[in-house]
Amino acid sequence: MDKIERLIAIIMILLKKDVVPTTEFAQLFNVSKRTILRDMETLSLSNIPIYSVNGVHGGYGIMDEYKFDKRLLSSSDLENILTALGGLEQILISEDVEVTIRKIEAMVSPLSPKSSIQLSFYDWEGRSEIVQTLKRCQEAILARRLISFNYMDKNGLKTNRTVEPYQLHFSETSWYLKGFCLHRMRYRTFKLSRIDDLHLDKETFNPRDDSLDQKHEDSYQPELVTLRALISPSIKDQFIERYGRKSIEEYSAELFLATIQVPQNRIGFQFLAGFGTNLQIVEPQSYVEQFRNYLLEMVGKYS
Repeated sequence: MDKIERLIAIIMILLKKDVVPTTEFAQLFNVSKRTILRDMETLSLSNIPIYSVNGVHGGYGIMDEYKFDKRLLSSSDLENILTALGGLEQILISEDVEVTIRKIEAMVSPLSPKSSIQLSFYDWEGRSEIVQTLKRCQEAILARRLISFNYMDKNGLKTNRTVEPYQLHFSETSWYLKGFCLHRMRYRTFKLSRIDDLHLDKETFNPRDDSLDQKHEDSYQPELVTLRALISPSIKDQFIERYGRKSIEEYSAELFLATIQVPQNRIGFQFLAGFGTNLQIVEPQSYVEQFRNYLLEMVGKYS
């Protein structure tokens, strides 16, 4: 976080609270007390009416006349924002997100009821590695700097890429970078977990005229096949979450019949194989044969 962002955060917090100790600011922004003192001097020189209070309960405050009406957002609105940001914090693990959350928390009354919604995500160990790549990509996007990296596609092919980075995208469980690949001379989407040896180049770039409106030509949509499968009650909820209740109908006392669409490739096979013996494809017969061959190939690995 740079100084300007920190100063804005300090003002936001002081607009809500009466007096905030120097140590609280120092811990929040991970800086020294001397840095906070200089920040307060900067705000005072900028005609922000900051005042100091000495003593055990001392700290810094802002004149009441300078505070605005914070009721533009209700406590419920702020709690909803905190809930959404709380989920994002678990995915992103970003200092900026954490500071934003602290600023909004400072605007919420301590007497407000706790949020009725809680978001939880898997705390995968590899996420910390992805975050480093994520931060560097974000830095490159903001500074409009080219990035270079080694990339391994889903087939194991390794290539070196130089890219104009435009946007980071989170989908389901993974982060992706969208940008213009100077190697392919087309827009491409790169999965961050497949990126290695990422470097920010000194060379900058001017965004292309279509960089905001283009639909990313690389948004490859695999051919889908409609199939019907018998599923056990234990996985019914997973199909409802992905395909909706209309995709499920009763078949017998022990089974349901699901009508779904999956990619006509190995990705579809891998998805279906994950349900083990709780799923049996019944049609079309051509897909049943292809799926059987995939499973036999898998079993062959252990023969």
